[in-house]
Amino acid sequence: MNTKQDIATLNMDIEKIRADFPILSHSVHNKPLVYFDNAATTQKPQVVIDALVDYYTNLNSNVHRGVHYLSQQATNAFEGVRDKIQQFVNARYRHEIIFTRGCTESINLVAGSWGRANIGKGDEIVISALEHHSNIVPWQMLCEEKGAKLKICPILEDGSLDMTAFSDLLTTATKLVAITHISNTLGTINPVKEITRMAHDKGIVVLIDGAQALSHLKVDVQDIGCDFYTFSAHKVYGPMGIGGLYGREDVLNAMPPYQGGGEMIKNVTFEKTTYNELPFKFEAGTPNVGDAIGFGVALDYISNIGLDRIAVREHELLQYATMRFKSDPLIRIIGNAPEKASLISFMIDSIHPYDAGTIIDQFGIAVRTGTHCTQPLMDFLGLPGTIRASFAFYNTEEEIDRLMDAIVKVEELFL
Repeated sequence: MNTKQDIATLNMDIEKIRADFPILSHSVHNKPLVYFDNAATTQKPQVVIDALVDYYTNLNSNVHRGVHYLSQQATNAFEGVRDKIQQFVNARYRHEIIFTRGCTESINLVAGSWGRANIGKGDEIVISALEHHSNIVPWQMLCEEKGAKLKICPILEDGSLDMTAFSDLLTTATKLVAITHISNTLGTINPVKEITRMAHDKGIVVLIDGAQALSHLKVDVQDIGCDFYTFSAHKVYGPMGIGGLYGREDVLNAMPPYQGGGEMIKNVTFEKTTYNELPFKFEAGTPNVGDAIGFGVALDYISNIGLDRIAVREHELLQYATMRFKSDPLIRIIGNAPEKASLISFMIDSIHPYDAGTIIDQFGIAVRTGTHCTQPLMDFLGLPGTIRASFAFYNTEEEIDRLMDAIVKVEELFL
């Protein structure tokens, strides 16, 4: 790939790309919207919005088992998205892709099914200090129920994982490692392939929380080697309320169902129920068909642009923002791992993040303030929270300049 040429090409197309996202042309507080809250949720291109309207206008029907035209068409569209996801993350089989409401439900599915069947008293689960609450609380609940122990891998001063400590935490009692691929707070990209290898060498099952990763870099679950990988559509320019779980076929087959109801059954009598095959064993009830179709369109959209090109563009934005932030002695960047995604958490001197974020909003700029659902990480860092600016490929250097102008106003008001 000719990196410089790709950057130039994407820069030439940036206005066209921005035009694909209707909300980016809106104003907030009578100023053009600058959207730097992409780690919380990404904006949706018009093609995704159109796909949702089209489904409910022209295709609305329940899927599977229906013999009529609409049901068969909806089923084909819905199951076609499973194929797209399989290809997007390079799963070996399509039935290794389970539709869920998103990362949180996917993690809870693993905790409630695999966890209850495999974790016992005295067993250990290893997570990291970087984790989102959704990759902490389900394991806490499981450990409390089973009498197991939750162990935390610390981070180094730059925000990267302490891999020596991680290695030391893996013992004969460790049954599961659950680690984020990319930190939603610090942007740290964890070495998930190495983490998986180290865990598998000791016979430990691995779950990777991919909420922040799918939109920023190419994910290959076979190359990573993990047993589970979770993801959410709304972080990848798709609708909210839909996502999925990748699970290795043999692991999923050995797991009991997570929920009971329609779809996940093969035969039901009052005496006994037999369960459906994969993936339907874990998809009880009517699925979120419309949003799944929108998810597939979102994957097509970013695939057409190219994840390699997106990664190049976002790295350029990260470098530019880092340079601009470092030029202000009152700004302290929190997290400087060598491998980092396109987001920056920062503090402005002693100003509380909420106060700063409120002023920044008046300039039409959306940033996130607070603990970012990583309260234990904030406690570890000794911070009340941070301001987080998270960038997507549709953002621009000019928008970063506007954020810097707003920060100067914050400093003038509070310092």
